[in-house]
This record gives sequence, C-alpha cells and structure tokens, in this order.
Amino acid sequence: LGWMHVYMTGTREDVIVDFCARAGSRATPDMWSDHIIGPSPDGVGYILQDDVNELGYQAIGIPGAVRGLHHALTRYGAGSWEDAVRPAIELARKGYVIPAELADDWRVKYAEGRPNALARFKRTEASAAAYTNGGGGLLEDGDVLKNEDMARSLEQIARDGPEAFYSGGIAGRLVADWEANGGLITEEDLAGFRVDSQSPLCGTYRGYAVSDTPPPSGGVTLIEVLNILEGYDLAAMGHNSAGYIRVVSQALKAGFADRAAYLGDPAFVDVPTDRLLSKDYTKGHATAIEHGERAEIARYKGGKESANTTHISAVDADGNAVSMTHTLGMPSGVIPEGLGILLNGSMNLFDPRPGHAASIAPGKARPSSIAPSIVFKGDDPFLVIGAPGGAYITMGILQVILNVIDFAMPITDAVAAARFSATGNAIEVSNRIPRLITDELEAEGYEVARQHFSYGFGGVHAILNKDGRWTGAADPGRDGMALEV
Repeated sequence: LGWMHVYMTGTREDVIVDFCARAGSRATPDMWSDHIIGPSPDGVGYILQDDVNELGYQAIGIPGAVRGLHHALTRYGAGSWEDAVRPAIELARKGYVIPAELADDWRVKYAEGRPNALARFKRTEASAAAYTNGGGGLLEDGDVLKNEDMARSLEQIARDGPEAFYSGGIAGRLVADWEANGGLITEEDLAGFRVDSQSPLCGTYRGYAVSDTPPPSGGVTLIEVLNILEGYDLAAMGHNSAGYIRVVSQALKAGFADRAAYLGDPAFVDVPTDRLLSKDYTKGHATAIEHGERAEIARYKGGKESANTTHISAVDADGNAVSMTHTLGMPSGVIPEGLGILLNGSMNLFDPRPGHAASIAPGKARPSSIAPSIVFKGDDPFLVIGAPGGAYITMGILQVILNVIDFAMPITDAVAAARFSATGNAIEVSNRIPRLITDELEAEGYEVARQHFSYGFGGVHAILNKDGRWTGAADPGRDGMALEV
C-alpha cells in the first residue's frame, strides 16, 4: 500500500497515485468490537485478543502495490515493465545483505501487548523460512536474505503484467490461501482493485506552494501544521531552541489532535479538509499557543517507527519529480506457501469500535501518516520530500521543510539536523538535543521524553533545487543514500 506523488514538467501535471490497501468485502464494522483489550500503549491502534488485527489473515488488506506501480510506470514513466521488475527478481534470487539498521529495527522492543518482529515472521512456515535462522531466531545484520519463491512470482508479474497478481495464476493461489484461512478478501475484491489518481491538496507556506496527499493520508496534517507556524518568526527563535521546540511541538499537537478526531477515508466519512486547511481556522490554534494553552491529544501518541516502510524521492534530467512512500504497515506475517510474498498488515490501524472516522468498512482505506510531498517555488519543484517512520513521518518532513525554508540549510544539514516529536502529550527529543534545552522546557512544566537514538522521528529522504542545481540527502539514521547518475 502507498501513495506516489508525480509532477510532469512538460504538462505541469501534478497528481497523486493512490494504491492504498482497502479492507476486504468480508470486513464488517463490528467484527472485532468484542475483541478489544484496549488502546495500544504506544497509541498506534488497539490491542485485540489473539492479535487478529496485527497477525494472520484478517490483518491483510487488498494489496495495491503491483497495480499502482504498473499504472505509474505506464502512465508517467519510460521503459518497459519487464525491465523495471528485473532488478527486483535478481535481488530476490541472489540475495540481500541485511544492514545493521534493519536488524536493529527487528530487534527493538515493541509496546507491551503488541507482537514483535519475531512473532510476525514466525506466523507462517513460509515467512519463518525466509526471515529466521535455523535456530528459530531472527536473521542478523550481515546475513543474506534470499527468496527464490518471490523471484519466481516476480518473473510471472514481469512477464504477464499486474493481471498475474490480480486475476491470473498468483491471484488464484492467493485467494485459495485466504479462503482456507479465514481471510477477509475475495476473488472479486482482488480482481476489482483499482488505482485512484487524485488531485493533490494545495497549501502555502511563506510564499512556497506545498502540494501533498489527500485524506486518509498525512498531507492534510502537514499542511495544517505549516499554516499554524506561518505566523511565527521561527528563525528569530533559533533552531532547536527551547522556544522553537515549544511552539513547533504545540502546533504538531494541535494538528495531531485534529487528525485523531477527523482523519478517515473520505469515501466513507466526512473529513473537513477545507476547514482544517483554512488559514483562518489554524489562526485559532496559533492564538491558543500564544495564550499559553497546551494542546492535548486523546490517546494518540507516537509509536515505534515502522521498519516496513520505504520512501523514494527522485528527479530526472527534465525536471520530472516523484515522491513515493510504500509500506506493509506492520506486516501480517503471512507468506502464502510457494509465493514468497510477505503480505501487508494494513487492517491494524482501523478503529475496532463502530461509528468512528477510522472504523472498519468493506472497501475502506485506513488512516496513514504517509505524506510524499512536493514544495514548489513559483511554478517549479523546489523540494521533493518524504519519509518512512509510522506516526513520525509528519514531523520528520515538517522539520526538514522548516530547516530549508526558515533556516536556509543545505539539504544535507536539513535532513541530518536533530529532530523532536510531539504526536503525544510529551515532547520527545532525540539524544543530540542538549539537556540545557530540555531542562528549560521541563522548568516550564513540559513533559520531555529523551530517546536513546541520535537520529530518528522519521527517515527523511529529500531532493532540493537550489539555484537550478539539484542536491539530495538520505537520512543518516537509515540505510538509504542520495545518488546522482
């Protein structure tokens, strides 16, 4: 599941390709209402009996990536589909050396009550064979992950196109596996999945145009928070000063409180997007911050960063730009025997209580923080940006945008600068933010949670157009890279 943001310089077409997973037709609003143990301690979804929303076949939403990527290539790209898939086939067959960053993500402790990576990878025999060692433990950094079954599946998809996955041989095996194990997705659901091309949301910040993804993704929250901050002279406060962190954190909390209250699939619920993006509306949040009011977020906090999300920012020689974020969510742990494909766990962020913006419904997309963004200076792309990182995506992207626009940082500095988070009622800071700053915040009565990591709160990857010269940066806390070819 994911969103791709495409800008074509020749036609000036700015479009969002939405290939987010949807709930299967067997899903019902109340199917988990009697399974609720409580909200997850990390604020990301709910803890349910037997982890039915996290692990196994009911956690899977209708997969959209194959059709979404094919649509984007054939509509906006160059080259053949078969050529595009070939490197993935080779990687699956020859193997992928697991980097230390990924292995660390797999080993990190999850919130109490949520299944960890090992539980996910041991959910089916095929996933255990792919992702664990002979002793039943997780693969370690430096181990080579090979997946011959996936290579064969990708060869079919390369040869026959996306229909191999949605209505051909792979589809038949997927559906048979789902039917045998109580899945929510039918043959008709899979064959009927369609990619949705949408107009982006548009906002402004200090004379720049911000183009982003519509609900149920995170673009609306990002633009809302930028609107709140536009009235402040952030540069005069000083980068990562106590005053700066306080104001940005309160703006983030206000945006996330609105996210928790309103964000859902607009095909099913009325999301007040125009109001949330109105500068008159966000002035009210800014005024509250000026008066010293502190936003509170009911239940919603930042959670563990997702180790199952990837982001790509790309610009070609003609100035065409792509920002794409793709994720398995927290994966279901299901690999159907012989296919090698680890399936998403996209059902885990639905609200198991009927009657809420994020409640379950057949064909509905879940809320997401994903926000592949393009910032324009005049008519031309200025900043192509996005991030993995679960609930931390929004603040990662936000702070890099502020670093570039308000503090005129080069893109490498903007991406590498220490970040903080405020998706919950505490202000979380990375370990490179000095204690003299957090001491000042705590003296003012703010709860501060210092994290052990030096880099975090999203894994931002961005490309900046500075005076006609494109430069890029990959988050040093991740295993990505910036490359000019």
